Amino acid sequence: MNANQLHAKKRAARFTAVLATAALALTGCAGTAQDAKPSNTIDYWLWDTSQLPAYQKCATDFEKANPDLKVKITQYGWDDYWSKLTASFIAGTGPDVFTNHVSQYPQFVSLDVLAPLDDFDAIKGVDQDAFQAGLKDLWTGQDGKQYGMPKDWDTIAMYYNQKVLDDAGVDPKEISDSQFNPQDGGSFEKLIAHLSVDNKGVRGDEPGFDKNHVKVYGLGLSNAGGDNAGQSQWAGFAATNGWKSTNQTLWGTHYNYDDPKVQETLDWYFGLSDKGFMPRYGQFNSADGVIGQVTSGSVAMVSDGAWMNASYASGETKIGAARLPKGPDGTSKSVINGLADSVVKTSDNPEGGARWVAYMASKQCQDVVAKAGVVFPSRTDATNITSKIYAEQGLDPKAFTGPVEDGNTFYLPVTDHGADVTSLIIPALEDLWANRRPASTLNRTNDAINNVFNN
Repeated sequence: MNANQLHAKKRAARFTAVLATAALALTGCAGTAQDAKPSNTIDYWLWDTSQLPAYQKCATDFEKANPDLKVKITQYGWDDYWSKLTASFIAGTGPDVFTNHVSQYPQFVSLDVLAPLDDFDAIKGVDQDAFQAGLKDLWTGQDGKQYGMPKDWDTIAMYYNQKVLDDAGVDPKEISDSQFNPQDGGSFEKLIAHLSVDNKGVRGDEPGFDKNHVKVYGLGLSNAGGDNAGQSQWAGFAATNGWKSTNQTLWGTHYNYDDPKVQETLDWYFGLSDKGFMPRYGQFNSADGVIGQVTSGSVAMVSDGAWMNASYASGETKIGAARLPKGPDGTSKSVINGLADSVVKTSDNPEGGARWVAYMASKQCQDVVAKAGVVFPSRTDATNITSKIYAEQGLDPKAFTGPVEDGNTFYLPVTDHGADVTSLIIPALEDLWANRRPASTLNRTNDAINNVFNN
């Protein structure tokens, strides 16, 4: 296990320990908020700086319509957000409402941190039929109660450097028209090969290509094997090859990393680095992600999520977006995910928090968010607003809305023991890329993950 893998495993283990401590601490303070005098200030936490201005505007509008309440917004970066949030639950200094993620909320539900939204009158007035189909299901617990109000949605697409494609004589349509298979990569790998160029100008599909001295890689990847679901990296490929991450669509109790369908996909995917078509582990700074790779022209294209659209469109480099390639099943599939707003059970004003949550889900606020052009809001009537903005920025909105319209989306795994799963699978996935282990080594990791559910 290398240093980066050990760091990732230790970080996830620390988070698991903090959550366990939180369970004990919260047990003793559950009644505190009920005995306190409600505050007229709703503390709201989020992590995305790009969405902050839109929600500040929503907060101002909310306060005008609700003069008895004030909203204080606090923003933390992703790396600090969850540790600060969990620590605040223990200390009793946390927010009333916070932006939640599907990878985290099952653990918070099990710790009894979240207030079921079904219990609030303000929530009953929200027309949740106006949301993108399936978003509410993501945030419905095993007890049938709703623990998050959908605020946005995202899918995965291929972002490409237009100049690199032009130099290669490639039409962007070739990306979405290409097909992948895990045996030889199909026409998609041929496209990646053609887009790869060594330091002497020889392309990856030409004789003499030097895979050890590459100037432009056909496909980019940052220093991560992907999170437990490979959301932005390999999940779409594996799904078209017939893989499902767990035994149930939501709230599964058995993971399937031992499935040959995902293992052969991962062997092909990380094997692209052996051919010089994708960077090797550690070649680029992981802190920079993949956006710098494609904007600099070091790679021709990268897969990434719609939440990054504003970042890709804001630079001087002309970046476009295309659908992911089709897979063995003949479809182009993408993860669909969506953030949500949750009310903290120990809030000193949960009713006020629920009113703020309801307002963020309203057409008034969602239109404000849509016009910011940062994310696709959860309401379908706001999708066209954001789509027009992306089109004006040169990003084809169909690259993101297409999978939704075709019904070719699938969920991230929503299960109990999320922190334990993460601490086990992330180092194992990094090992596939960093040390080029065969994906069959995931069998042992998969057994360890499923043992967590059986104990």
